[in-house]
Amino acid sequence: MAPAQRCPLCRQTFFCGRGHVYSRKHQRQLKEALERLLPQVEAARKAIRAAQVERYVPEHERCCWCLCCGCEVREHLSHGNLTVLYGGLLEHLASPEHKKATNKFWWENKAEIQMKEKFLVTPQDYVRLCGSPVSFFKLLQISKNFFK
Repeated sequence: MAPAQRCPLCRQTFFCGRGHVYSRKHQRQLKEALERLLPQVEAARKAIRAAQVERYVPEHERCCWCLCCGCEVREHLSHGNLTVLYGGLLEHLASPEHKKATNKFWWENKAEIQMKEKFLVTPQDYVRLCGSPVSFFKLLQISKNFFK
């Protein structure tokens, strides 16, 4: 008999080895979980085309759960009294750690391959947003004059 394993998506223990990930219940739970995260990722992808910088408000400290990495990620990136909307999420989606965790997540859960690219941001796209990770806060400094 296979040792007991726990599925974090279905929140149940199963004894059927790797067969659980092929079950209808697991595939349905996986699809629902990915659909909950997708609107946030799509909004972050739109931010690549037009970065939005706003005055900081406590709402900008909001976090979202990265299903692939299994960790909490800050949605927006703040510095001083300014916030770049979806900057934190984009930074995470472009990281090599996220790419590695996403590949592992897709392999372990047998998710649809076509959807994987929607949850990844290339470093080139991220650089388009901020020039480079170091100059990201330069964008914030330049935009300070805008709010005066």
